[in-house]
Amino acid sequence: MSVGAVPIWLRRAIPGSQSLAGKDVEDVALAAGAAIGALDAMIRRQERSAGTWRQRLALSAAAATARQAGRVEDESALRDAVLLTRPGDDVGPAGRMLLAWRRLAAMPLERLLTEANIGAVLDDLGLAHNDEGVSDLTDDLRQLVAGEGTVGMTTGAIMLAEHHGFGRALGAWLADALLAQQLGWTHAVPLLGTEAPLGINPRPPRRASTVVSATGIEGGSDLTKSLLAAQARAALRAIDLSAELERRADRMLAVAPKLRAKAADAVVDKLLSDDAIVASEKIAGMSDRGLRRLFDRLVELGAVRELSGRPTFRIYGL
Repeated sequence: MSVGAVPIWLRRAIPGSQSLAGKDVEDVALAAGAAIGALDAMIRRQERSAGTWRQRLALSAAAATARQAGRVEDESALRDAVLLTRPGDDVGPAGRMLLAWRRLAAMPLERLLTEANIGAVLDDLGLAHNDEGVSDLTDDLRQLVAGEGTVGMTTGAIMLAEHHGFGRALGAWLADALLAQQLGWTHAVPLLGTEAPLGINPRPPRRASTVVSATGIEGGSDLTKSLLAAQARAALRAIDLSAELERRADRMLAVAPKLRAKAADAVVDKLLSDDAIVASEKIAGMSDRGLRRLFDRLVELGAVRELSGRPTFRIYGL
């Protein structure tokens, strides 16, 4: 889907975070539904760069999560933390935030909302928890799914995370997982996680059962509008990013027949499925020197970019 495939009226209909006053929930929900519908149509096209696309969104979500936590790491630093750390070594608190969002983008949907996986995500986000708390949250999520539509699940996920003391970042992670589940996607897409803090902190409800109402608590309507608008903005950014990555993928696939290295196909496949590859990546059938020469050739042909801006420890991607 090209950028132009998103109608201008839809781009204009989605309010910014500062222009929600006076907007009706129904109007914001309509615009958000149209944006998610456009995103759904794009996802079902099964673009070749879908893996890279989801991981780039995961990187954006991790950077937003790090900012909310008061950390200074940007996208480049987060990428370095994960890609330049040896397997088995600790990637650090910010790096683990990226791992949490990469988990959302890469794990099969049926495993995302299990107790074991939610516990692992809480660990990655640096949030204290115990088995009972995770079990209670998982049970509440099941009730939420059974009793609410898409709008209620989005707001409910945020409220549940806050009610259980886990905060907005986990709420965004859960909301993105629930949206993918509701729409039948094979993988979740980081959307709400890429948005800046929404600036709304409703009083947590006294009973978990009240969380599932999108507008049934004090401040719920404002929260719903803010979340739907944020989700819609994120969906349009995701569509635009997909279009950009598909153009780059087209270029790489066009030059792929010119690559003579034996394992070139494996490198191309990895570039289409992940955010980036470090120049020292271990690829079967490819020496370190051969891989560096292949990347130099791909950069020369305009098929990939060097993302770090460094003369050493280089990182490449679409």
